[in-house]
Amino acid sequence: MDYLDRYRELSSLEVAGFDLSGTPPAVIEHLAQLTRRYDVQAVKRFAPETRTAMLVCFLVEAHKSLLDHLITMHEQYVTGLLRRSRHAFDERHREFRKRARRGIHTVLSAMEILLERRTGDPLMALYHKIDESTLRAALEDCREFERLEDHGLQDELRARYSGLRRYLPAFLELPFQAERGSERLLAAIELARELNREHARNLPPDAPNDFVPPGWRVSLYRDKEKTGQADRRLWELALAMAMRDALRGGGLYLPESRHHVSFSNLIYNQQQWAPDRTTAYAQLNLFQEQDAVIAGLMREFEEVASVAARSMNKNPFASIAEGRLKLHVRDALPISAEVKVLRGLIEASLRRVRIEDLLHEVDHETHFTRAFRPLGGYEPRSERLYPALLATLIAHGTNLGIAAMGQSAQGITVDMLQHVTRWFLREDTIKAANAALVNFHHQLPISRVWGEGIASSSDGQRFGIQQSSLLASYYPRYFGYYERAVTVYTHTSDQYSVFGTRIISCSPREALYVLDGLLENNTILRLREHYTDTHGFTEHIFGLCYLLGYSFMPRLRDLADQHLYKMDRQADHGCLNPLFHGVADSHLLREQWDSLVRVAASLKNRTAPANVIVQRLANASSSDRLAGALTALGRIVKTIFVLRYLSDPELRYRVQLQLNRGEARHELVGRCLFFANRGESRSGDAEEIMNKASSLSLLSNAVLVWNTLRISEIVNQLRAAGHTIANQDLARVSPLMHTHVIPNGTYRFSDEEEPERMYAAAS
Repeated sequence: MDYLDRYRELSSLEVAGFDLSGTPPAVIEHLAQLTRRYDVQAVKRFAPETRTAMLVCFLVEAHKSLLDHLITMHEQYVTGLLRRSRHAFDERHREFRKRARRGIHTVLSAMEILLERRTGDPLMALYHKIDESTLRAALEDCREFERLEDHGLQDELRARYSGLRRYLPAFLELPFQAERGSERLLAAIELARELNREHARNLPPDAPNDFVPPGWRVSLYRDKEKTGQADRRLWELALAMAMRDALRGGGLYLPESRHHVSFSNLIYNQQQWAPDRTTAYAQLNLFQEQDAVIAGLMREFEEVASVAARSMNKNPFASIAEGRLKLHVRDALPISAEVKVLRGLIEASLRRVRIEDLLHEVDHETHFTRAFRPLGGYEPRSERLYPALLATLIAHGTNLGIAAMGQSAQGITVDMLQHVTRWFLREDTIKAANAALVNFHHQLPISRVWGEGIASSSDGQRFGIQQSSLLASYYPRYFGYYERAVTVYTHTSDQYSVFGTRIISCSPREALYVLDGLLENNTILRLREHYTDTHGFTEHIFGLCYLLGYSFMPRLRDLADQHLYKMDRQADHGCLNPLFHGVADSHLLREQWDSLVRVAASLKNRTAPANVIVQRLANASSSDRLAGALTALGRIVKTIFVLRYLSDPELRYRVQLQLNRGEARHELVGRCLFFANRGESRSGDAEEIMNKASSLSLLSNAVLVWNTLRISEIVNQLRAAGHTIANQDLARVSPLMHTHVIPNGTYRFSDEEEPERMYAAAS
């Protein structure tokens, strides 16, 4: 309700009417950020014109953010409502299933007695063996179980209707608009608004019900014979869920929001696309002719399928039996004795180092702190800004927090830490500092041992959160049904460096965020291959990676159950034929090719966050031809990858090796760096949580740089002493060792100051 109250307050100021169309977005964002960091008295000191510009930009940005927050709030509430209702239904279902089983047994026994009785009174014979009360109880148990099967979930949802009503009437008043095909849903929203304004209790007979799930229809009209009315509670519950789904897929949108606008506003429109079309095709290195695209995919498909079919008889990894794919060995990487000895030798040679000393030494080599520049308008403060910055990064990156760091660091106060956090820690400054570390590490000669900086992987790591937050969601698999968590989703290069960090909810599939880290990469890494686990894969991601020039190679846990698709219905692929479940629609792909490239060019040039565009395409209706074409492309590319994965042991090795690097980073974070408060965030503030995650990535990259420099020295000394160390063995030694790193205790920072670095305001 707080978000709705704030939205109403901003609406009363007619913020939506402010026209900033002639102002560059970067200027609007800069002034909004600056205003957020000043208190009221500080803002009053600016000249009236400057003050007005700052406040207008702040209000416009706040208005957009609030609308996005409201959509997220609704999505989380409805998803949680359905989850709790389903959990309660499952509990009741398990309880009644036992009673119903006994009841069914009793009823069946009664029927057998009646059917076997040929003479005399069958009813008396029945009551002689089973008394009437037992029969009636069994019958009632069966009927109750039938009611539970038909209406149980809906009844649980109805029981939670009052919670939804606390905010739904106000939420329905938001200025929703509908794309073609969702007009009936918009009409239902308008009807709900009218019913709320008139305080009406009953639905009109002609109320739209297209959005009501088919399985709910019986429950919706269950009492109509008695009351003459459909169940309004269930109707509104179905409406709330339909709105959630339509907002995900773009059928509904809010023109005044930042991310939940019309899909046409997220990508290049036709007027923008026409002059840039040729350049975009060249930039993406794609054919303009649809036939050339289909022919190229067909050639690759035939080549890979031919190799897979020929090698299947002698393939130690997979075989086909009774029309199904069978996998024989695990994707595990053997570790030689030489590697184990080398790991132990290097680990024993690394000197113990405190985290603050490690940061200081790494900064002396990389100068990453030069990226931390305050916003324009910053008023310099002279007290120990440099050590305060290092202390702040450690406070956030270890989850220790500002208050605890103020008590644990000599000469550093809480006020100093708050000041640095407010003025120096922002998404762009932390990202630039991380880029400095990644770039420095990439240029170290020894880094080539682990990789060339052309491959990466992404994966999520869950952390508990103690406060309510739009980012937090329930994750029963690890945190139970009542503890909330967030996911820190990171992109890790083949050199072990983290170049992308994002906080996401545990609810959506991680695949939505795969492209964000790749497209927002601001380092010198030139990535061409990307790996994920099963949660990072969808057919849409396969298609979009193909369009953007990335080789997408996930490790699929359910590989044997993946649906594969032919490109030619008449093609004979020998022993592989049983694995194909359909034919990819190449005609639709040909029809929508130019639109797909337009989407890819929009992603490449960041017209909107990649996860927003991907979510719209992933949740589009089945009639959406653009989304259908992307699915067809993704199915072709996925099938080519799976067939190659089955027949190419080197590919399987690369996938597993890179995912192991991501796991090594998780181990560094979980077992060493993020140690305070049991790894749980005590704050629900999105900016504070993001500061923690980004600072954590910075600390892990600093450990990587420090370790790599030391490992290089150790290896050089060993080789100079006559030891033979093969690069292929060194490649299996992780540079993220951490037993020698001391992240806790009393922190001591030197008095070194670099005022020219710390006071320089961003231009």
